[in-house]
Amino acid sequence: MTESGMFGARGTGDTSGYGGLVRTPASTGSSERPYGGYFDEVADDLERAYPEFSHAIERVVVDRGELTLHVKREKLVEVSLVLRDSLKFEMCMGVSGIHYPNNTGRELVAVYPLLSMTKNRRVRLEVSVSDSDAHIPSLVEVWAGNNWHERETFDMFGIIFDGHPGLTRILMPDDWQGHPQRKDYALGGIPVEYKGATTPPPSDRRSYK
Repeated sequence: MTESGMFGARGTGDTSGYGGLVRTPASTGSSERPYGGYFDEVADDLERAYPEFSHAIERVVVDRGELTLHVKREKLVEVSLVLRDSLKFEMCMGVSGIHYPNNTGRELVAVYPLLSMTKNRRVRLEVSVSDSDAHIPSLVEVWAGNNWHERETFDMFGIIFDGHPGLTRILMPDDWQGHPQRKDYALGGIPVEYKGATTPPPSDRRSYK
């Protein structure tokens, strides 16, 4: 029997309906000054507080109203401490993973949105690593709330956060093979086994037609 996906996909084995969607990510280069708004002040303050700025930050990108600092992984903890202590970014909203399988040598990306409650400002950190060396320093000692977020990103994307106090899967069973949010992970037809519950493939779920 041919299974039908959420968007009517048939005959491909992909019951999610997303298998035919292809999008090439745009590569955004470094932005030029002035960045606008408070972004210039954040960059200036960071440069003054952290003399290693030019060696630690690969590029600064302002896109769609957001300031992103692309940080070398070996400098991530140092940059984060300066942002927390000197620039008053007291809160990290977590960490998310991205998988770009065609971006050779930089296939996996960790994204950290930061919030300064003192100054009502936001900035985002990004760290890129290769699939074959997917290690990034843990930031749990900088922002303790990252504990579960790093576990989820490890579980879903396979990024290994070195120094995490207990880096184990948080959604999938401990013996699960693969990382379900990577783009090379098989779509559809696989019952997802969350801890304590199971979710059937899309073709077996309730129809809302």
